[in-house]
Amino acid sequence: MAINKIDHIGIAVKDLTSSLKFYEEALGLENIGFEVVEEQGVRVAFLTVGESKIELLEPLNEESPIAKFIAKRGEGIHHICLDVEDVPEALGELKERNLQLIDQQPRRGAHHKDIAFVHPKSSSGVLIELSMDGKD
Repeated sequence: MAINKIDHIGIAVKDLTSSLKFYEEALGLENIGFEVVEEQGVRVAFLTVGESKIELLEPLNEESPIAKFIAKRGEGIHHICLDVEDVPEALGELKERNLQLIDQQPRRGAHHKDIAFVHPKSSSGVLIELSMDGKD
């Protein structure tokens, strides 16, 4: 499995607008835009940090996985996303290693990327997202 870099760190927040103030004003990071990902029930903002990003995730409703995460654990780091050469290939390798996967096949994420998640039980409690540019 070829891992290129850390694509982004996902942070669950209750209110995207107020959370952005810290990252923009206190840290001087640039918000490169907003996006709604209906399938995952989130509104996101990405901030650039060198070649990586911080992804702020705000739930769209109480049924959103992010809303459930915040209710259980509070705001904070939700996942680490790794940019990989080929998500299906990476999933196959991880499955062969008997790791627990959330996704068996890639799905569409923010910025039209193909993504899949590795269950935190397989990675010392850290939710890992695998990501690659989508093939449209």
